[in-house]
Amino acid sequence: MNRLSAVVITLNEERSLPRTLDSVSWCDEIVVLDSGSSDRTVEIAQSYPNCRVVTQPFLGYGLQKRKAVAEASNDWILSVDADEVLDAGLQRSLQAWRLSGSAGSAGYYLLRRLCFMGREFRHGRESRDRVLRLFDRRRGNFTSARIHERVEVEGATETLDGRLLHYTYRDLEEYFDKFNRYTSVMAREMHGRRRRPSTLAMALRPPVTFLQYYFLHGNWLNGFPGYVWSCLAAGYRTVKYLKFYELETAATRPDETHSTD
Repeated sequence: MNRLSAVVITLNEERSLPRTLDSVSWCDEIVVLDSGSSDRTVEIAQSYPNCRVVTQPFLGYGLQKRKAVAEASNDWILSVDADEVLDAGLQRSLQAWRLSGSAGSAGYYLLRRLCFMGREFRHGRESRDRVLRLFDRRRGNFTSARIHERVEVEGATETLDGRLLHYTYRDLEEYFDKFNRYTSVMAREMHGRRRRPSTLAMALRPPVTFLQYYFLHGNWLNGFPGYVWSCLAAGYRTVKYLKFYELETAATRPDETHSTD
């Protein structure tokens, strides 16, 4: 049997955490790495008998998840975000893998599906996402990226049946809170790499992105939530580039000094 540790990083996740922990409660161990929640997140996590809570100020997503992996007691790691839930099919696949004792592969991809505005997206790119979340930490780990971190392993990988449901935003207010943080981080990373898009590229980005998401990726089949998601995707890329442009402009603007007579 493969002993399995589920790891979750948290910050004020009292609304979504119970269903996430319920879906991994059968694991040998759950490690919740909290970065200073002020709500009931820690209390909820501590109510699960096989859950251990560790506190760590936020280091960036990559380093924070690496810290959670290091805190686990077992070498096989199942990393789940606090807004993700394993559906019944994925739980069955993981439980069968755990009992089989199979360890030929270094990691396993999970098929992730977006849930947005009360709808599970069964069409579009958001319904075909694959994320490497089950892995042997002796053969791989998360990258250290501050945002958009991923698992890299040395060895063969497979894909498990079932779905990882991604309840990424409770409502549009939460979407725009994350929207503002993520676009700022991405703009700073672009600024550090000096990736300067042309003015024409920035102007064409919104309509092109909307057409890609809505028609090419098939979000029109997801009803009104698919339309909204396509609009938001276009706005995300636009604002990211505008914030980058703002940083570039500020960096080249001469220092202004003020004097008083």
